[in-house]
Amino acid sequence: MSTRQAIRPASRTDGITYAVRDIVVLAEQVAQTGREMLYLNIGDPNKFDFATPSHMIEAAHRAMLDNQNGYTPSSGIKEARDAIARQVERQGIRGVRDIFVTTGASEGIEIALSSLAEEGDDVMTPAPGYPLYTAVLAKLKVRENPYLLDEANGWQPDLDDIAARIGPRTRAIVLINPNNPTGSVADRDTLLGLLKLAREHDLLVVADEIYDKLLYAGQKHISIASLDPDAPVITFNGVSKSYLAPGWRIGWGVVSGDQAVLAPLVEAMNKILRARICANSPLQYAVKPALEGPQDHLPVVLAKLERRAELTHRMLNAIPGISCARPRAAFYAFPRVQCDDDTRFVQELLKATGVVVVNGSGFRQAPGTQHFRVVYLPPEDVLEKAYRAIGEFMASYRPRA
Repeated sequence: MSTRQAIRPASRTDGITYAVRDIVVLAEQVAQTGREMLYLNIGDPNKFDFATPSHMIEAAHRAMLDNQNGYTPSSGIKEARDAIARQVERQGIRGVRDIFVTTGASEGIEIALSSLAEEGDDVMTPAPGYPLYTAVLAKLKVRENPYLLDEANGWQPDLDDIAARIGPRTRAIVLINPNNPTGSVADRDTLLGLLKLAREHDLLVVADEIYDKLLYAGQKHISIASLDPDAPVITFNGVSKSYLAPGWRIGWGVVSGDQAVLAPLVEAMNKILRARICANSPLQYAVKPALEGPQDHLPVVLAKLERRAELTHRMLNAIPGISCARPRAAFYAFPRVQCDDDTRFVQELLKATGVVVVNGSGFRQAPGTQHFRVVYLPPEDVLEKAYRAIGEFMASYRPRA
């Protein structure tokens, strides 16, 4: 037995959690018992019947064969950045001040928040929202300031709640649109209201738009930066979701707005970009083919997802004790469940049925509510089996007194 003193970890890691993958620890234990597992927890299309478009793979392979395997400029290769510039122009975004390619949109988001906020500042994040922000802000010792999405109004950001929560040390508002975990799409009036609040309080808008092309019939995505060329906005996107290449870890950020306001922040971000060298070199050569090449995979993907969204909405709402708003985009649903504790609920569900979902508390759900997140990427037969199992579990589930 060692008598050496344990290495003390940094306190900045104390608040870091990531519920999406934390539940996998228990899932692995249950899988070892031989139970059939039904995974509805991680938004990776490539685990199911979706594949990266072949022309993107060919472009990356060709770059490797052409020995494009060394370092690139820290902000990314010109070909990729120019293609991103043309893409955001088509979206109506003007006043672009900088474009940078990163190791997934996640790295770009962390670089932006690290460059912006000091310890003791706060950043507003949607509740519910993606747990990356909780983890990054915990590491930075920046206070997460959650604002509510209104479940009764299709999970739209609650502008009154945002206004009430802005304080003297608030630095930014994060907008996830389309939203993970709810599958909602913010409407134009809500976006204009959010921009008005950001202008009044000199706040940066961090716009996470990674699901912007995964929209169902009748839905229109509006990039918030397109509504005001002077508003300071950083828009994040990448190839992970709409282009079915999550493991490539290629994302980007687009800074737009008033040049004088943004110049110091742009230089701060570029200091970090230079220090971390560059994103994956050969895979950057797939960005232009992704954005400007064939888009014929999207109708196929959307047809599958819309059917699975409808199935999810119908079957979950048929289960007593569960209610689910209709997803409008992406591949997530965020049903409300009658239980005493959503973390206990998903753990007991997993142990009893092998169905793996994620507790709503891992996404900063509204206080006093209980939810779980479903990823409906698997084929319909798998989803039907999982939802039947959830229904059977709910029939016998008894919350603790």
